[in-house]
Amino acid sequence: MSAEMTQRGTGGGTQHGRMPYRDLRQEESINPGVRRRQRLASWKTVPESLNFTVEENEVWRTKQAQLQYTNRNRWWTSSTSTTFKRWVLTMVVGVLTGVVGIFITYFTQYFTRIKFAAVRDVMDREAAGDLARGAAFFAYLGFNVFFVCVATLMVWIEPVSAGSGIPEVKCYLNGINIPRIVRFRTLACKALGVLFSVAGALPVGKEGPMIHSGSVIAAALAQGTRSTSAFGTDWRVLEFRTDPEKRDFVACGAAAGVATAFGAPIGGVLFALEEGASFWSTALTWRCFFCGMITIYTLYVVRNTENLWGSADSTKMFSFGEFTSFRDGMANFSVWELLLFIVLGALGGLTGALFNGMNQGSKRVIQCRFNVSLVPFGCPDDEYNEVASLFFTDSDTAIKQLFHFRESGVFNQDVETFSSLAVATFYVPYFLLACLTYGIAVPSGLFVPSLLSGAALGRLVGHLLHRLDAQSGTFADAGTYALVGAAAGLGGMARMTISLTVILLEATGNVANLLPLMLALMAARWVGNVFNHGLYDVHIRLKRLPYLEEDAPRVALERSASAAQCMSRDVLTFPPLATVGDVYDTLANCKHACFPVVARDDGRLAGTIMRHTLCMLMKHRAFAAPGEDPKDRDDLRTRALSPLLSSALFERAYPKFPEVDELELSDADRGCWLDLRPYADTAPFSVQDCCSVQRAYRLFRTLGLRHLCVVDARNRLRGIITRKDLDEPTLDEKLSWVNDDADALESFSVEAHPSTMARFAI
Repeated sequence: MSAEMTQRGTGGGTQHGRMPYRDLRQEESINPGVRRRQRLASWKTVPESLNFTVEENEVWRTKQAQLQYTNRNRWWTSSTSTTFKRWVLTMVVGVLTGVVGIFITYFTQYFTRIKFAAVRDVMDREAAGDLARGAAFFAYLGFNVFFVCVATLMVWIEPVSAGSGIPEVKCYLNGINIPRIVRFRTLACKALGVLFSVAGALPVGKEGPMIHSGSVIAAALAQGTRSTSAFGTDWRVLEFRTDPEKRDFVACGAAAGVATAFGAPIGGVLFALEEGASFWSTALTWRCFFCGMITIYTLYVVRNTENLWGSADSTKMFSFGEFTSFRDGMANFSVWELLLFIVLGALGGLTGALFNGMNQGSKRVIQCRFNVSLVPFGCPDDEYNEVASLFFTDSDTAIKQLFHFRESGVFNQDVETFSSLAVATFYVPYFLLACLTYGIAVPSGLFVPSLLSGAALGRLVGHLLHRLDAQSGTFADAGTYALVGAAAGLGGMARMTISLTVILLEATGNVANLLPLMLALMAARWVGNVFNHGLYDVHIRLKRLPYLEEDAPRVALERSASAAQCMSRDVLTFPPLATVGDVYDTLANCKHACFPVVARDDGRLAGTIMRHTLCMLMKHRAFAAPGEDPKDRDDLRTRALSPLLSSALFERAYPKFPEVDELELSDADRGCWLDLRPYADTAPFSVQDCCSVQRAYRLFRTLGLRHLCVVDARNRLRGIITRKDLDEPTLDEKLSWVNDDADALESFSVEAHPSTMARFAI
């Protein structure tokens, strides 16, 4: 069958015998095909896809029939019970995500306080002459090296915990099953690693790992674990042990992570919608909103225990500090300054593009409410060191200082907090270190570092404008420019717009800054997209993950190619009845996850069956006795050869199904017959071979498919399309080359595919 299908799949040129698109297999016979072999070699390490559709086989139909029978004349049906459990688990996700965020924040601040207290003690003893000069430096260095080594150890224990985890979560929600990305060990290593990374003074943030942590918690609750049980009973909710349910829980966890990190539940919902989920629905919107609400409620309850849950103290929540107006009822900026905010946004887009490109290739007196955060660092008691006040403090405090030490630019009316030289001295090395740090093997986030570097850049711009104006107070205060610069810095790096606007509004508490933030973020996104992709997309491409964007790749839009030209032709198939030995040998010699089931006589597509289903059948010995081929039996139309396995058996095994090398079969077992009909999806998604690549791409991506069968006019299988076939580099390789012969191009564009004409009877 495979040889026959392969021979049929190679046809399909024009009537003139020309093939405008190159035949890669013919090219390999002439050229060694280095590019293609490299591509195929890289596919061996590409993760498998998730399946976001239901397999409509007899197992599924039997379960639906049983549920309908059970629900008769009941007000509390199985559907109602599942909905109730779904909301309860969503609430638990919000609570646990908030608790994990509080744990990370508390111990980050705890270890940071220990470090700075010890270093200050060494500095005092060094100033008194008890220790040699330079002892404080080595003490500070020793603490940081130790903390970073602990963070690196966490990555050594679980390599997936490196980085922020947002690109991986984004890929998971797109349908890529990255191994161990939502495991409990990943959560533990991520949470412990990021608090030591931040405490080790690396220019990283804990916000990205919080998003990843929320996703892991949600996936763990949806899936359950094999080892957890209560009083000998399995508490796992079997209804949620599917890829679509797990995907929706992960999206809720990501929204809860943003709410924990920034205290922004609405921003969390919009982040999951804009940057995370590839599949969205109205019901999922309400679940994410509910999950974020529960997370904020948890933060309020835990962080306000000191006053016995009386009046809520907002200072104990995460916040960049509320922006107040210098003039009651008036904004801190002029309308004509909106053009300057657009320019600042464009500058943030340039720096963000530079940051992504580098990742891809490689003393003054002041009285204010934040003075407790200023660092003397060798200065007298009534003075502070400007640069040290930005470097030797946590990133959240540094951002607040740049935001709220607000200089209006009026001569003899302000006390300058940070000079331009001090801000520049901080900005340049911090930006470069952030570029370097994001590529090392530690759990790290980039939200706050990007906001901090952008705030420094915006404050520099504000200082420059005040000097050009001779400090007459024409321009807005430096803190407002720092806020807009922070938004531009993060927007230029991550290309976020809607969600980041709401996150900053919720974290600053002043809606008057809405329009400046929107203008700066749009300018940063447009300018940054001229040069490269957002940082998360850059890292997805660096890891060669087959992420499917919402729109088909440009090469598929520019070339009017058909599904037959991008499909995989060498397809392994099974007949409806097959021996255990044949099935076992086929599985042992390939890594395919899906196998079409075709009719023996004419190759018509009858359904598809998954690899894990075949392994489950052989593990539980769901096969008939050995003997001759039973295809001629008269009772095969009404009954199966073997008992039907229940759906609960598959749900309990999810997602760790047995592998073929774990199966033990005797020689007698190899001669037994497997009846694949009850387990085959009899309504698989398919397209005809003349279907355009654009339509096949939209169908595959919109429905969250794992496989898409390609058939001809008579429903005979011609090939199969997987995520790897729709990957942009693969499509570019298959479709971008065009013969320079003008006649071939003209004939290909005006003449229909032969199989298209053959569909119509004359």
